[in-house]
Amino acid sequence: MNQQLLHRIWFFWAAFGLYTGALAQPPGGPVVVSPQVNPDNTVTFRLQAPTAKDVKLNAQFEKAPVAMTKDAQGVWSATVGPVKPDMYPYSFIVDGISVADPKNSAIFPNEGFQNSVVEITGSTPLVHTLQNVPHGTLSYRYYTSPELGQRPVVVYTPPGYESDTKTTYPVLYLLHGTTDLEETWTKVGRANIILDNLIAQRKAKPMIIVMPYGRAYPVISKSSGSLRNWDNLQEFKKDFMGNLFPFVEKNYRVKKDKDSRAIAGFSGGGGETLFLGLNNPDLFSWVCGFAPGMLKEEFDRNNATAFANPSLTNQRLKLFWIGVGKDDMLYPVINDYLKVLDEKKIKHETLISDGGHTWMNCKLYLSTIAQKLFQ
Repeated sequence: MNQQLLHRIWFFWAAFGLYTGALAQPPGGPVVVSPQVNPDNTVTFRLQAPTAKDVKLNAQFEKAPVAMTKDAQGVWSATVGPVKPDMYPYSFIVDGISVADPKNSAIFPNEGFQNSVVEITGSTPLVHTLQNVPHGTLSYRYYTSPELGQRPVVVYTPPGYESDTKTTYPVLYLLHGTTDLEETWTKVGRANIILDNLIAQRKAKPMIIVMPYGRAYPVISKSSGSLRNWDNLQEFKKDFMGNLFPFVEKNYRVKKDKDSRAIAGFSGGGGETLFLGLNNPDLFSWVCGFAPGMLKEEFDRNNATAFANPSLTNQRLKLFWIGVGKDDMLYPVINDYLKVLDEKKIKHETLISDGGHTWMNCKLYLSTIAQKLFQ
């Protein structure tokens, strides 16, 4: 190869390297860090939006949106707190439009809104704080429904599941709220971390957790409202019983007696939970609703089996548990439901917590019932 050709090749690759290097450089402008959790548990949020006229922070630890201020470089910021240690959803309202934080990779999986998640750990680890303990495994799986196609499900297997191939485990079916996704229970609810920590502390039994997608899409439109709507309940039940249930029992070492099966869920998924759990007492001995979605006029229909024979219901259930926040918009109707349970003498445990219809309460409820299940 002659020198002239070598020179041309070298020149080409040098020029190409400079070109691609230039493409790889970050765009101009200030370096923006958001969110920034400070040592005193205050949090600084920032958003680069030089042409925006108004930006507010909308966070679930604040009662109302917080005005942000813009600097000379077009970066809006607000420092709030100190904030009680927990994990919180938040977003920015930019000229009236709600958007997630583009600098934060912790996204709230949801079909109805764009939120990010910030974690304030504080000085003492919380039950959902990632700690130096043995960790279970999260698997992103798919199963087939003849009516609905390929269906996603996230499965948690406890520490030691892969190494000890003879042990079988109880199973918790954990259902998300309306507009949430199968990932929300782990990315916002920290279900896997909560169980890792409780199992390590010997406060919870090792268990498998199955977290399916709760809407019977595409048969049921994503714009059709709550997961506890009757049409979705019928289609979801068909998929749950006919496809998900066999998939789990075929592919995982789960115990197959009803005393080793639990079902729990939040909001619309809580409505699904009560419908499936209370109307199939031969399948589940543990039924837990986290601010479960319900309407007063649906009580009798959606609880038909449990209400038909309260004495038998009490015999069949090892735990019937309801949690709701005092400020939850569902508190009034759930309070009416609890009165009906009392009138019918159906045994249940109740946790009335502070706060509203939030995933902060979901973590509290899950960590509470996880210590009761399968004991």
